[in-house]
Amino acid sequence: MQKSTIQFLLINFVLALVFVSCGSVTKDYTSKKLDKTSYTVPYFSDSKTDYVYKTNISVYGNELSGIFIAKKINDTTHRIVFTTEFGNKLMDFEISENDFKVNSIVSELDRKILINTLKEDFRLLLKKEYAIQEQFENGTSDIYKSKDGKRDNYIFISKKDQKLEKIVHASQTKEKFTLLFKSENNIFAENIQIIHQNIKLKIELNYFKSE
Repeated sequence: MQKSTIQFLLINFVLALVFVSCGSVTKDYTSKKLDKTSYTVPYFSDSKTDYVYKTNISVYGNELSGIFIAKKINDTTHRIVFTTEFGNKLMDFEISENDFKVNSIVSELDRKILINTLKEDFRLLLKKEYAIQEQFENGTSDIYKSKDGKRDNYIFISKKDQKLEKIVHASQTKEKFTLLFKSENNIFAENIQIIHQNIKLKIELNYFKSE
C-alpha cells in the first residue's frame, strides 16, 4: 500500500473526529425482570482458532481494505494483526479488558487519536464477559445493560433464536458506537460491523474463506 493512501485516510479520520454530532440513546424498550446477572459472548473465544476476516474501513467515504486477524493468546488477551491484502503488516496489537500493547504500527498510522479509537472498538469487540445490572426488551430482542466505566453497554439478544445481534456502547445521553453481528450458529460471526454514531467511521469484517 502506498504511503500517500494511508496518509490521505488518516487526514480524513482526524477531520472526522473533529466534527462530532450529537445523538441519543434509543428509548423504545421497556423494563423487564432481570433473568441473569452475567452474559458470556460466544465469539472469538477459541484459543485454537485464528479468526481471519477481510476488512474494509470507511472514513467519510474514503476506504482502506485489508485483512484482520484475531487470536486468543491466553485467558484474558487477544492479539490483533491488520495487514494489507498483499500481506504487509499495518498494525499489531495485544488487547485485554485492562491492558493494551502496540507491538508494531506503520508510522503513517501511528497517531494517538486513531490508536485510541481502534483500542476502544476492538476492546468491546473482543470482550468476553459482561456483568448485567438491568434488563429491557423490545419487539424482537431482550436487552441487557452492563456498566462500562462512565458509559454503558446494551447487549441485544434475539428473542427468536437467542443469538447475539448487537452491542451498543453509549453514555447516559447518546450512543457512541454499535457492533452488529451476523452468525449462522451463534458460535462464529460471519459478518461484523462497527459503526460510529458521532463520526462517519465504519469497520466491516467479513469472514475470510480460504479456497
